[in-house]
Amino acid sequence: MQNITSVSDLKIAIQLLEVEQELKEQQLKEQVHFTYESLKPVNILRNTLHDLISSPSLVDDVLGTSLGLASGFLSKKIVIGTSANILRKIAGYVLQFFVTNTVSQHPDALKSLGKYIMEHLFRKKEMNSDKR
Repeated sequence: MQNITSVSDLKIAIQLLEVEQELKEQQLKEQVHFTYESLKPVNILRNTLHDLISSPSLVDDVLGTSLGLASGFLSKKIVIGTSANILRKIAGYVLQFFVTNTVSQHPDALKSLGKYIMEHLFRKKEMNSDKR
């Protein structure tokens, strides 16, 4: 700060400090309002869900895990069926465990296999419809 040598310089310095104080007060009020709004439970939940949805790797992980669980459950149901045999049930649970782990760890391989099968099914149908 400069040395003040006259009354007019003092008045100007006071006015400048008052303006600066008003600006800082306004910034503080805006920051308090922003913080208050961001700490509302609804906004916290909304921001968290937005972050989760916008993360492509997380969405892929969730889809891979879901696909793994579903395929494991389905394979267990196919093996066990309605059987009451304890050995068959144990084999079904073991198969479910291995299928779930394999599919959830390698979902891209399963996706590409599904795409390959779908392309070949539709291509054969198109070839059959073209021959007629």
